[in-house]
Amino acid sequence: MNLIAIKNNVFEHLLSDLLKKATAKEFLDVLRKRYQVSNILESRCLMRQLENIRYNVRGVRAFIIKMVHIQTKLKSHQIDLNEKFIVKHAFNSLSTNFTQIKIVHLTVGEK
Repeated sequence: MNLIAIKNNVFEHLLSDLLKKATAKEFLDVLRKRYQVSNILESRCLMRQLENIRYNVRGVRAFIIKMVHIQTKLKSHQIDLNEKFIVKHAFNSLSTNFTQIKIVHLTVGEK
């Protein structure tokens, strides 16, 4: 009965290639492994996005919000990045139009 209830509440694309005759515990173990692999892939994808992020014409505010959004998603995957790293990465990702701001940040420091 438990297995029938689980199968009725799980999306069909997750049910493909799963054991047809299995106990509820075996079924849940297989689902857990699939989600774990999915989380690892999502974490890798988010890290790649953060590595490749570059400033675009939309504005600095939108750029920073996008970086913070990626950082927040990574925290949900138990990957906690230091805020100093995020700030440095943001400055390094800005175009040469922001050289003066970069210099001021380096001279003033974290203040």
